[in-house]
Amino acid sequence: MTAAEVLVDVSGRMGRLTLNRPRALNALTAEMVQLLDDALSEWEHDPEIACVLIDGEGDRGLCAGGDIRAIYDAALVGDPAPKKFWRDEYRLNARIKRYPKPYVAIMDGIVMGGGVGVSAHGSVRVVTERTKIAMPEVGIGFVPDVGGTYLLSRAPGELGTHAALTAAQLGPAEAIKCGFADHFVPSDSLASLAEDLANAGSDAVDAAVQRHSEPVPPSTFDSDMEWINECYATDDVAEIVRRLRSSGVQAAERAAGAISAKSPTALKVSLRALRTARGLDTLEDCLEQEYRTSCALLSSPDLVEGIRAQVVDKDRNPQWSPGLLDEVSADVVEKFYAAGDDELGLATMEECDD
Repeated sequence: MTAAEVLVDVSGRMGRLTLNRPRALNALTAEMVQLLDDALSEWEHDPEIACVLIDGEGDRGLCAGGDIRAIYDAALVGDPAPKKFWRDEYRLNARIKRYPKPYVAIMDGIVMGGGVGVSAHGSVRVVTERTKIAMPEVGIGFVPDVGGTYLLSRAPGELGTHAALTAAQLGPAEAIKCGFADHFVPSDSLASLAEDLANAGSDAVDAAVQRHSEPVPPSTFDSDMEWINECYATDDVAEIVRRLRSSGVQAAERAAGAISAKSPTALKVSLRALRTARGLDTLEDCLEQEYRTSCALLSSPDLVEGIRAQVVDKDRNPQWSPGLLDEVSADVVEKFYAAGDDELGLATMEECDD
């Protein structure tokens, strides 16, 4: 018998959701998104459930993102199935943000892409010494989604821009500094934290988490803020790379190298998305923008090529088209934001909720 892709359990007053594809690092499928949404629906009005906890099966991490191999297979044949997946996934992200009960995300180990979407919008976000959070989409010819532009655009200074364009992995301290998490709990305390949450009322969740929390370790960003803010404070990706390379800072030069290896189209579309997201009021507004660009990028050659290089053939040598930043015009970037048939409709959902 095949095990469920999401383990749904009730322990005391806590509803527990465990992503259960450990061999795939718990990458999200359409079925998993539906299972998560169904459980949240069931528990939302259940007076016996005081809080919800989400974690991942296995010892590698919460979730490595969406099932990008499935997206690759669909994109190759022009199958629009990923649009349905993204629609359901992004609506789940919005639901998590406004969930009326404490939603405790255990962000232990690897948390990337879609894993960020089901955790970092929760009301209580816990990282450990093993946490590695990233929005690595530009490395596969895609853009930060699942509300990533909302989070990244609200990070202090230009930290979010740096994280998005380099696809940098954030440790626990960096994740908290960037606003992706709130509490640092050692991994060996997670089991006892879950036990406490199972016995806590909704008004006692924060206190339970605090009992297991420890001071966050120092962040590498503390010493990097100056050059990050100086180098990324422009709306031109090529200028960002030039500033990084001429800064005289070794870490900045490494960042320039990381950016230069990414899809030029995805870099420019992502920077445009981050700058626009700063002026959007809500997560829902950002998700609407992300859905539009995600659907447009489904037909981009870089998405298929990026997934091929990273996941299918694993040669780590994508051939981007176009291959240079200067070859991606402003008109091309704007096409990914044009209004069309691919709209998420979260505003309609909010009206229905009211």
